[in-house]
Amino acid sequence: MPLLQDLSEAIQKGKIKNVKELVEQAISEGFSAKTILEEGMLPGMAIIGEKFSKNQVFVPEVLIAAKAMNAGTELLKPLLVSEKIESKGKVCIGTVKGDQHDIGKNLVKMMMEGAGLEVIDLGVNVPPQKFIDTAIKENCQIIACSALLTTTMNVMGEIVKLCEEAGIRDKVKIMIGGAPVTQEFCEKIGADCYTPDAASAAARAVELCASI
Repeated sequence: MPLLQDLSEAIQKGKIKNVKELVEQAISEGFSAKTILEEGMLPGMAIIGEKFSKNQVFVPEVLIAAKAMNAGTELLKPLLVSEKIESKGKVCIGTVKGDQHDIGKNLVKMMMEGAGLEVIDLGVNVPPQKFIDTAIKENCQIIACSALLTTTMNVMGEIVKLCEEAGIRDKVKIMIGGAPVTQEFCEKIGADCYTPDAASAAARAVELCASI
């Protein structure tokens, strides 16, 4: 439909004003919040994610598109609640203890939200136990940990162990990422998933939530 196609394109271009106008127009024309989200907004973010993973767009374009997506989602939230639209899953995300870097984490968060996931952002310098406590309290399917320093990577291994000790390892998937992190390290500490960029992290998170 032309209106939803226009909405998708406005999100890709990061045109916040246009996104808001198009969402309001779609609502006034009787489109359901679910349709607006799933046929207009999510496809726009998916295209940006795909282009990002192919190096056709870069971090600034992704951030602008994500802000436009968030602006549209804010307008839809009351309707999504009333229509009882369930999110595709719940994630708690944070940069591990000892690490103050948040650009990568913020980008992953935006991409995950853009993919229809509910994300609880714990911020930076997050103690291992806080990931576990939040996952239990909020019924998260995924714990996503970020590290940019080689000196803080090992905290991710502590999070895996604490998950096992808390007896939630079969219910919660652990995703890890950050510049020094590798697939080999992921396997070594027993985490479930390593992804090299924000777009693939969002796609894998949706898959993991669906598999639980």
